[in-house]
Amino acid sequence: MKVTDLTVRAADGSDAPLSDYAGQVLLIVNTASKCGFTPQYNGLEELHRRFGNRGFEVLAFPCNQFGAQEPGDAAEIANFCSLTYDVSFPVFAKVDVNGDNAAPIFQHLKKAQKGVLGTEAIKWNFTKFLVNRDGEVVERYAPTTKPEDLVEDIEALL
Repeated sequence: MKVTDLTVRAADGSDAPLSDYAGQVLLIVNTASKCGFTPQYNGLEELHRRFGNRGFEVLAFPCNQFGAQEPGDAAEIANFCSLTYDVSFPVFAKVDVNGDNAAPIFQHLKKAQKGVLGTEAIKWNFTKFLVNRDGEVVERYAPTTKPEDLVEDIEALL
């Protein structure tokens, strides 16, 4: 299965087929508005603006599973992202990334690229997954990995 075979939920609750992003390089991130890593929104937006015209897209999925750091509803999250970080990439509906209710997209990402010592569980907000143009998950990055540190890997896929 490819990432682009899946459908996710848009911020407005409608279905959003990831086939809309077929042929693009994707960086999929679980985000939060009240996290120590939240300033990474700046770096994610920089990547989006730098590479967007070359077939690159950042896809953000807010998650409230780590320290309740994403308590808002979709409108509050969108407002925060827009006003605080001028985010222009898609921010989807809030999801669970771990546990029985984990969103299918994150179930797939975690199986495709395991974490430290082969674990699948996502440890914290701003875990990042890089997907090639064929919809294959090629890399997983820890929350501490800054978006600007991904430039070479993104360039290689573009």
